[in-house]
Amino acid sequence: MSTAIRANTVLPARREPITLHTADDLRLIGELALPEQRAPKATLVCLHPLPTHGGMMDSHIFRKAAFRLPALADLAVLRFNTRGTASEAGRSEGSFDGGDSERYDVAAALEYAEFNDLPDVWLVGWSFGTDLTLVHGLDPLVRGAILISPPLRWSTEDHLRAWAESGKPVHALIPEFDDYLRPDEARRRFATIPQAEVTGFPDTKHLWVGKAEEALDAIVRVVAPDVATPLPDTWDGPSETRQVTIVGS
Repeated sequence: MSTAIRANTVLPARREPITLHTADDLRLIGELALPEQRAPKATLVCLHPLPTHGGMMDSHIFRKAAFRLPALADLAVLRFNTRGTASEAGRSEGSFDGGDSERYDVAAALEYAEFNDLPDVWLVGWSFGTDLTLVHGLDPLVRGAILISPPLRWSTEDHLRAWAESGKPVHALIPEFDDYLRPDEARRRFATIPQAEVTGFPDTKHLWVGKAEEALDAIVRVVAPDVATPLPDTWDGPSETRQVTIVGS
């Protein structure tokens, strides 16, 4: 019997809480979700929106990615709270540092992925997380970057040029009605990176409310192009419904 996949539907996966250890001796709360019975095709390391404005590992696109993509696309999803950020899973040690000391948080996540032999690692940033990706994420382990609603607040032309020189793929997902960077301006700004692909999303705003499925489809098309999209909206098999408590940072 088919079950409709809704916002709080949790599909089968191997899920485990994880702790990331930073070079400046902090412990960060996180979770790794893996396909239940197969090796992952690729890995998403998720960098969440601004914690001072409610961003966390449970921000809805990343929560739905962890709930669905291990089953629907055979992807590993690693999400975590950056320093000082709280979610239902707990609060990471430390305090928000405006994207500076968070370099150690990004490095800790990549170190975890490398130590655990997670394959084909992509950084998926959303809003603040896109600046962390562009500023701190250009690591040999990283296959490429997916940028959801990038404000380019802390990312400079030097950071963009570094990604250009790396040749690594960059995919920018830009809402039509974004508060910070809209498609035409995004194409101009990302022209510094010749290999960057900028995709506009009609009738979408910065927070992607009601549009998470479009974001997940776009992510899957990049990292697992052999998986058909749009992803299914029903599931034949066991599933759970989980109400997530949103915790303020």
